[in-house]
Amino acid sequence: MKFLIGDIGNTFTKICVLDNRYRILKSYNLETRKMYKGNLIKTIIRKKINKDLNPVFLFSSVVPKVYKSIKKNLNKNKYKIYEIKELNLNKLIKINIKNKKQLGSDRIANAIGAKKYKNSLVLDFGTATTFDFIKNGIYEGGVIAPGVKLSIKNLSQATALLPMINLKSNQNSYGKNTIEALNAGFVWGYEGLINNIISKIISKNKIKCKILLTGGYAKFFKKMIKRKVVIDQDITVKGIANVYKELI
Repeated sequence: MKFLIGDIGNTFTKICVLDNRYRILKSYNLETRKMYKGNLIKTIIRKKINKDLNPVFLFSSVVPKVYKSIKKNLNKNKYKIYEIKELNLNKLIKINIKNKKQLGSDRIANAIGAKKYKNSLVLDFGTATTFDFIKNGIYEGGVIAPGVKLSIKNLSQATALLPMINLKSNQNSYGKNTIEALNAGFVWGYEGLINNIISKIISKNKIKCKILLTGGYAKFFKKMIKRKVVIDQDITVKGIANVYKELI
């Protein structure tokens, strides 16, 4: 038996096929804006996956319209579609924040994926840059900062003379031209932001924790972080897989 899960993000959607032990067999990264009709998932199911597929699918989603569209299209094919917040997640993790409804499903999935470490901090470099802290297996809260790529895009669009740039990590000095100056601002700015937020979270709690990086800029910023970190690009889907295993 195989299982299908997915993580619907603002920019990209990751669809994963799991084996009968809930391990990832295959992954497909798709642009979220192309997901509204549900045809991409139907194509993947028809062309890429054998018939031995459980008809119950599970998603995390921070784009409600896309999830509803996928659910509507796939329900016509007699599949049952769930979003992780529709399940009783209290059986898997305690969430110690003021308003659970405001916590994104991707951040919940990250926390569940990292829960095995007991104390952990997950940095997700997505459309936003998020920091989520798990202490003694309990989700305690986090930080949301602007996403790197989105910040670069917004600055370029809001100014007449500043171009879009692709970040380069070898920034050893301030800029001698516009592109170098922009690169210095974003690289040094985010390096400071990331290290400062990590330090504040850890010093506030005074415990050692596993620091996990995921998302598009995880590898780029890894060497700039002053503490030991580990990259896990599957932490979100591991969390969703755990939800599927325990609650479906």
